[in-house]
Amino acid sequence: MTPTELPTERLINELQSFGVRLVDPKAGADSRRGGAGPSDHKALTIDGMTVMVPVHTAPAFESPYLAERPGPDGRGRITRDGVTVADFGLPARPRFYDLSTADGIPYSKIAVLHGRDVLATTVLQSCIRYQSRTKTCQFCAIGQSLAAGRTTERKTPAQLAEVAKAAVELDGVKHMVMTTGTPPGSDRGAAILAESAAAVKAAVALPIQVQCEPPDDDIWFERMRDAGADALGMHLEAVTPEVRARIMPGKAQVSIERYLTAFAAAVPVFGRGQVSTYILAGLGDTVEAILAISEKLVALGVYPFVVPFIPISGTPLESHPGPDAGFMHAILKPLAAMLVESGLKATDVKAGCGKCGACSALSTYERRLTA
Repeated sequence: MTPTELPTERLINELQSFGVRLVDPKAGADSRRGGAGPSDHKALTIDGMTVMVPVHTAPAFESPYLAERPGPDGRGRITRDGVTVADFGLPARPRFYDLSTADGIPYSKIAVLHGRDVLATTVLQSCIRYQSRTKTCQFCAIGQSLAAGRTTERKTPAQLAEVAKAAVELDGVKHMVMTTGTPPGSDRGAAILAESAAAVKAAVALPIQVQCEPPDDDIWFERMRDAGADALGMHLEAVTPEVRARIMPGKAQVSIERYLTAFAAAVPVFGRGQVSTYILAGLGDTVEAILAISEKLVALGVYPFVVPFIPISGTPLESHPGPDAGFMHAILKPLAAMLVESGLKATDVKAGCGKCGACSALSTYERRLTA
């Protein structure tokens, strides 16, 4: 099958595995480098879907895919070996990026646009595990954007509310993701997420997903929901004890079993499909292991958002190869069938990574099954 004949979901797998070379470096000037979430990526709109594609990673610099210079209308072509495989568009630069808070901090240092219509923030841009070589997650770049001066360490509830209101009014943002580095304490960030969600909801009607490690006390799920959180993400990243211990030795101290009990407690609070987990395929877990844990998660009512691992420059795993498109296809095709059969679909998620879907082809597989 030639690249021009690839169905959309396979093409997205290819682009996210290989990355894309940019003919025009300016086209990637406002893409994210470092930080939490999809870093070293550029949002490209392909076939009506916004896809986060690596552009600043080592594999992307050698990618067979080339994004040509966009025209005046913001449209361009992606080619491989001189053959066009897709047209793409670039989301417009958010207008809220031009504003600053009352105390002079640029809005873009408080929250950024992910994908096409998602506002994302790392409320606490530091983590108890990050500075320790024996504890840090090997893929994490949470400290990079802070060190580069592109963000602030602690976003206040008032700042988040101000920026969220502007993002909705100026750019039509549809939902918000609040994640956090893990602070000291048994709530693992749930407290600062709750106060942040409450402030945003008081300012603007915006669906919010909060993301943290499982707190020690399940009562925090109700507290975050009551504060205004509509959805919850607790991210496994890797799914087998061996891989977790090697890739994220500190976070692995919170066992998979604890995640499962936390998921079981959180789903009745937020609802089926409104609790999710992020799984990074390509860190060493097998297709079978990822599908096996996904089956358990789906049975609990948890949405397993499986994405290809993309190495971030400056991290210990910057030279780690990402998964190839065939590996992702072997996971996402049966996973999508599992989700559709269970009634857990990206389109029903109220807020967050699963709803956005730009970091994985998973929702594209779902759409093909439900078309």
